[in-house]
Amino acid sequence: MEGIKLDITNFYETTIVNYVENLKEHPLDLFMLILDLLIVSYLIVKLFKSIRHTRASQLAKGIVILVILTYLTKVAHMYVFNTILTAIMNWGVLALMIIFQPELRRGLEQLGTNKFSQFIGIDKSIEVKTKENIYRIVIAATELAKTKTGALIVVERDIKLNDIIDSGIFMDAEISPQLLVNIFTTKTPLHDGAVVIKDNKIAAASCILPLADDKDIARELGTRHRAAIGISKETDCVAVVVSEETGKISIAKEGTLIADVKEETLKKILVKYLITIKDIEQEKKEKVKRFKKLYRNKIDEEEKS
Repeated sequence: MEGIKLDITNFYETTIVNYVENLKEHPLDLFMLILDLLIVSYLIVKLFKSIRHTRASQLAKGIVILVILTYLTKVAHMYVFNTILTAIMNWGVLALMIIFQPELRRGLEQLGTNKFSQFIGIDKSIEVKTKENIYRIVIAATELAKTKTGALIVVERDIKLNDIIDSGIFMDAEISPQLLVNIFTTKTPLHDGAVVIKDNKIAAASCILPLADDKDIARELGTRHRAAIGISKETDCVAVVVSEETGKISIAKEGTLIADVKEETLKKILVKYLITIKDIEQEKKEKVKRFKKLYRNKIDEEEKS
């Protein structure tokens, strides 16, 4: 134990202290170190988020455990065990490259593409994707309304709906009109309950929502409408409802139900509430610029006349 303490002391005095002193003398190196650590930390967090709920997440946990065990066996002088673990680590990299060759190839193909840009958080097409998914939701709601198939679609905004998602069947699927219609088709396993859309994906289906119990709500409203009003009161989400009795489409926002909306109206309402505030403000600024330009043109015309 005394030998270990001496090694740690020597390492601290000869390596860490000298390194810190060097950073004090060269502030630029300190800045680059901080920047380096921030970038690496950010990429690690994004990586773990991207592999969450995939088979790669279990692999990552196994690798972390293996690294920790290798370090502990070295510190504890368990040389035989450490030699075995070190060998596994060395050969494990090659084995992982073989096993996960398709995933690695897809990852390399994504370098420089929109998917990679989205991975590192600089995707500029999120607004476009949101609009595309809004149109898909509208198409699905319209098709369900034609056949009078009951449906309830909840779109998450700023307030997270993790508790609601946990109450249903996890999906993490891309949004498509066909999938939404299939989910709500009568007698299918997932038709009863709500679909929750999160981060431009179908997060879960068959979710249970809180019901609104206000006395001023019309009695003829069914369970789906009351659930839509209830969840829109408790969170800032937007809920789309298709009535099984009438085939009419309604939308709930901030505890208010807008009944019998047509396709274009539904599209406009969803775009209004689901596109970010920043985008809306930018759109307003553009309108102001156009108005000022038009106003200047009119003044110039008046002066010329």
